[in-house]
Amino acid sequence: MSSIDSLLESAQREIAASADLATLDQVRVRLLGKKGLITEQLKSLGKLPQAERAAAGQRINEAKDAVTGALEARKAVLERESVAAELAAGALDVTAPGRGQGQGGFHPVSKVRRRIEEIFGGAGFEVAEGPEVEDEFHNFEALNIPALHPARAMHDTFYLPGGKLLRTHTSPVQVRVMRERHPPLRVIAPGRVYRCDSDMTHTPMFHQVEGLVVDEGISLANLKSVLHLFMEQFFERRLRMRFRPSYFPFTEPSAEVDIECLLCGGSGCGSCKRTGWIEVLGCGVVHPNVFAQVGIDSERYTGYAFGMGIERLAMLRYGVPDLRMFFDNDLRFLTQFRAG
Repeated sequence: MSSIDSLLESAQREIAASADLATLDQVRVRLLGKKGLITEQLKSLGKLPQAERAAAGQRINEAKDAVTGALEARKAVLERESVAAELAAGALDVTAPGRGQGQGGFHPVSKVRRRIEEIFGGAGFEVAEGPEVEDEFHNFEALNIPALHPARAMHDTFYLPGGKLLRTHTSPVQVRVMRERHPPLRVIAPGRVYRCDSDMTHTPMFHQVEGLVVDEGISLANLKSVLHLFMEQFFERRLRMRFRPSYFPFTEPSAEVDIECLLCGGSGCGSCKRTGWIEVLGCGVVHPNVFAQVGIDSERYTGYAFGMGIERLAMLRYGVPDLRMFFDNDLRFLTQFRAG
């Protein structure tokens, strides 16, 4: 009995001295855990004479109840102190002077989009917009990409319930413009697009701008002239540009467009993989099948279309090596673009 009384007094002192919840829990385990001191006392009852077991068991249970009560009471106190400490640490001094307001600025991607719209606006293009949640007809079929067409595998599409999807390019805006209006047409369609892709040069959401011209007598030469003028105005320097044959379902012929490397001037460096050229966009003459889908006479009218990534142009203009930096919201990075 004396050992139990001594254990109880020691336990009460330890509980009262516990300064935080973690320490208190350690005391609880040492006293009441599976191998705790009081638990061991209960396990040792079988070694006592039969006549002493009842009194000893009663005393041990009373000690256990007293320890449990002391633990709960101390825990309540420590929890109140912890809450009070958190509130004190998070308190605001409303009388303290303010830190002032910093000057904001446009995001670099927004700056590049505005610049693109300004340059093409000066060339007679108007801005057209459309929904970001599209249907398969506008996103694929009207653009000569029917079901099971291998080109659909290139787009890594986010599909939604009810036959909807997140548009994989802004070309559906061109389809809507051609279905709603008659030639001549001269539009650009900037906006957000979505694809299942993510690395240093790709993100699941990014920005594109696509252009469309439809009129009588439009040729590939007109397309090359407009794009060359745009690239030189956008980068504010004389640039060589070249077309390479390519494939897009909605244009024929189709081409990839390269400009001379902005870092080495075409002599070859690590940035351009020693080729002297950097790919910037895709383009081509509008396919007659696309005109058929939107009700335009391909015998009378011709046209061209092009598409470019806004983040891609921003990376080249500002020398940004990783596309993901545009979306990290790091103010140290973004404040560099306040001016200019």
